[in-house]
Amino acid sequence: MQGTTVRRVGLVLAVATALTGVAACTFPDSSDRPGKDDGAAHGTSLAALRSAERATARAESARVESTTTMGSLMSMTADGTLAWSDGITGTLTITYTGGTIADTMRRLGTTSMEARYLPDAYYARMGDTFAEQADGRHWIRYAYDDLEALAGGSGAHLGDQMRATTPNQSVKLLLASGDVRKVGEETVRGRAVTHYSGTVAAADVPDEGLRKQLTEAGVATETVDIWIDERDLLVKKVEKARMTTGRMTQTAHYRDYGVRVRAQRPPLSDTGDFEDLMRKKAGTTGTP
Repeated sequence: MQGTTVRRVGLVLAVATALTGVAACTFPDSSDRPGKDDGAAHGTSLAALRSAERATARAESARVESTTTMGSLMSMTADGTLAWSDGITGTLTITYTGGTIADTMRRLGTTSMEARYLPDAYYARMGDTFAEQADGRHWIRYAYDDLEALAGGSGAHLGDQMRATTPNQSVKLLLASGDVRKVGEETVRGRAVTHYSGTVAAADVPDEGLRKQLTEAGVATETVDIWIDERDLLVKKVEKARMTTGRMTQTAHYRDYGVRVRAQRPPLSDTGDFEDLMRKKAGTTGTP
């Protein structure tokens, strides 16, 4: 029984963390598909997006707030800071607000957890109920290189994507769109911004790993909307989709670019490696 519980939690956290950052992969409603800029306007939009991608990448850190929904499977929020100058680092507080995943987490004693991202792995802090089933350890370590065992053949691509989960990835996705357009000038949380929108086909995504992951997930296209400020920095992004599990939407806000980010490894004595936990529990219960 304990092995089954730990396995379920591991899958939950893998899915949630993959969606926590800034590059959720989704499938759009046809009604969300934008129009297309023509000629010079299209070229101007692409030039603006290239400037935004460079400026956001150079900023190297930001404060992030995001909300994600995935049909009846889950809804969640995330809040914290991320840095990307040398791999992905940072700390986020993740709260599950609905869906079957929230129900699972509630049975394990908490619907909120702290996630710490380091260049080689990420760590998730669970509650006391989980610790009772994991030799008293509250933290789970997920090595990116071990994700293949967790998620099957696409796990390696998931690890690569998580290591590249930075705000400028959403801009890169929009640059891959064949129908990107400038929507207009707007205001987001009191800041003057320019809104761009486009539909991205999975086949056009330049990153091979991400393209394969999209294809394996049954994603053909996704809509991406981004809002850029006067400094060419990403202020907001929205990605939408319709998948077999239901409608999927992720909205993220970014601010305080250049903020100092700290992410310390949890105490070794309070940390269990996910692969070791799975092996130990499987041996205890006799399950594969």
